[in-house]
Amino acid sequence: MAPPTSSQIKPGRTLLLLLAIIAAMGAAVVLQNAYIPKFGLDLAGGTTVTLSPETLDNKAPSQESLDRAVNIIRDRVNGQGISDAQVARASDNILIQIPGAGQEEALKLVATTAELRFRQVLAVAPAQEQPAALPSDAASPAPSGTLPAVTPSAAASPAASPAGRAVSKALQAPSPGASAEAGQGNQQQGNNQQGGNQQGNGKKKNAEPSPAASPLVTTQPSADPNAAADPLAGQDLSGIDPAVLQQFKDLKCTANNKGAGVLDDPNKQFAACDESGTAKYILDVAAVQGSEISTASAGVRQDTGEWVVNLDFKSAGATKWSELTNKTFNSQPPRNQIGAVLDGVVVTAPVSNGRITGGKTEISGSFTSQTATELADQLKYGALPLKFKVSSTVSVSSTLGADQLRGGLIAGGIGLVIVMLYLLLYYRGLGLVGIASLMVATVVTYLSVVVLSANAGFRLSLPHIIGLVVSIGITADSFIVYFERIRDEMKEGRRSLRTAVEVAWKRARRTILVADAVMFIAALVLYFLAVGDVAGFAFAMGLTTVIDIVVVFLFTKPLMSLVARMKFFAKGHPLSGLDAERMARTDSSSTSTLQEA
Repeated sequence: MAPPTSSQIKPGRTLLLLLAIIAAMGAAVVLQNAYIPKFGLDLAGGTTVTLSPETLDNKAPSQESLDRAVNIIRDRVNGQGISDAQVARASDNILIQIPGAGQEEALKLVATTAELRFRQVLAVAPAQEQPAALPSDAASPAPSGTLPAVTPSAAASPAASPAGRAVSKALQAPSPGASAEAGQGNQQQGNNQQGGNQQGNGKKKNAEPSPAASPLVTTQPSADPNAAADPLAGQDLSGIDPAVLQQFKDLKCTANNKGAGVLDDPNKQFAACDESGTAKYILDVAAVQGSEISTASAGVRQDTGEWVVNLDFKSAGATKWSELTNKTFNSQPPRNQIGAVLDGVVVTAPVSNGRITGGKTEISGSFTSQTATELADQLKYGALPLKFKVSSTVSVSSTLGADQLRGGLIAGGIGLVIVMLYLLLYYRGLGLVGIASLMVATVVTYLSVVVLSANAGFRLSLPHIIGLVVSIGITADSFIVYFERIRDEMKEGRRSLRTAVEVAWKRARRTILVADAVMFIAALVLYFLAVGDVAGFAFAMGLTTVIDIVVVFLFTKPLMSLVARMKFFAKGHPLSGLDAERMARTDSSSTSTLQEA
């Protein structure tokens, strides 16, 4: 049989592809200045947080609600990456162990209820008393039926809220120019929305309303001359609970008392401050709750480049949302506003300029990538069925430490050396191809761990190291299957080395793929069914299985095609591992063993 042509074999291109992948991963490591992976709780220590439940009636919470809270918190932690965090119940409390020191963002993520409630605004006033109402530059005459564009915060600065979120300025139907992050493809064109979002919290670009105005635009009633004496002067107070009205008057929106974390009953009216602490609201009972949200995701508006949070309501929630927007649209100011209350704080209170149907809504404002993703994660992973308070936060030291890490690495090194010696003794020169493949697999594995650690919150723990060490044998097994197929094809001089390399590959790759598929499926099932250390072990096994396929296809096979062109291997040198005498002796030895059996 004639040897394959150069058009059939292009090992150089394949090796260049692998080199490009390794170079890209290496560049990511250098640019991010992350040369060492982050370590898990057992190797680096971390923080232990104890959450205690709070109920409106001060009764003990149900076991079902606690179990659901544990599952939601675990999902939220995993949403930050494979962080090796541990979540467990301790009586009526929940213990959370988070690796690394200073995990403030993770603490906020697991401690907040993230229950978003949409309420109709019944009354609104400045949070601080004004000595006199000064004319505003934006107080130009507005068209009839339109509210002057004066915001609670004149500058609408993106100051951090108590929960670390930015102040939202609009809640509207999704824009045609909104582009979500990777994996999102379900956004629909919004209703009656401007191509460009308004800049500044509630400031209009001109005094005249545009025919394409968005259904919801954040505004605030202009200052009333009597506001110094009575902040609610001139507003309709009918239907407001007197107790809530008194609570509103007593509410002081100071830096340390903006209502964050207050238990707001969805079935009762509620008084709350906005995140900037410049306005306070009286809100009606919750019309739409966070449990009605199907999905939430962070994205970027293509027309303005600003970060937004996209909400998609469930079918029942979409109906309620349509009714709420229609109800507020037909109400007089300020009851034409919708307050979005998150963790007891009004994050935005836009004006409804029409009914929004379809169940898709966009929250925009002074978001950054971090704050938009944080809010989307909280809403996406569900609202906790209970309100929790942080009972204690304790820094814990590593349970294993550097000695165990060093021992695990030494064990992996010893295993790698033993496999290499076996390849050299059994396959001789051919074993060098196997050793080179193992070294490439080691480099790719290390770069993968570092990149995942820097970008996906992956933390290396002892179970991960065990999974990586065990995978050495799995990776070597793929090389051995291929090498044995090559030797089978060359025995008794039936084929040349170049032909045997190609014919053996067609047969060996099927075996390699089947074996790796079985291993990957086992790792996948174990990862999703287990939690904690077992899931970490499964993740490492699955990762190295994928790397094994990449290395065998992009390095081992192309390298063998190049080796087959060398006389040292093609002529069957005694040290090549492909000499006819050695292969015949091995074959006869195997036959004798079978006969004796």
